[in-house]
Amino acid sequence: MNDKQTIRILVADDDADDRMLIAEAFEEAQLNNPVDYVHDGIDLLEFLRREGTYENRREEPLPGIILLDLNMPRLDGRGALMEIRKDPELRKIPVVILTTSQSDEDIIKSYDLGVNSFITKPVTFGGLVDVIRVLNRYWIEIVSLPA
Repeated sequence: MNDKQTIRILVADDDADDRMLIAEAFEEAQLNNPVDYVHDGIDLLEFLRREGTYENRREEPLPGIILLDLNMPRLDGRGALMEIRKDPELRKIPVVILTTSQSDEDIIKSYDLGVNSFITKPVTFGGLVDVIRVLNRYWIEIVSLPA
């Protein structure tokens, strides 16, 4: 099993309230992993490629998992996922879609693009905490992730 302290989590979500709720859910679930937040697909790719405002992070490890919203400005989650999966340095990072969408089309398209999991955001905070606990248990405590 992985040392859960070493798994960095990257959350890509344009909604400031959702980012705040996710941060609170991490805290409530007692998840102590380092977490970074970006607000759209362009910001996500710059973070992962250590470009622009993220150049100073070149020595830091890439995230071990990405939580990705689908509906974001500039470059949505679908476009960002497509770019991640095309990049040999990034494509090994597990990507979990965490979105309000329940559309079969979005689910199918996401898996076609190479997403590892698709989760519809719960409507309650308690539900979100439960999802974070399950994500932690599965992706951080159980699964072996590439270095």
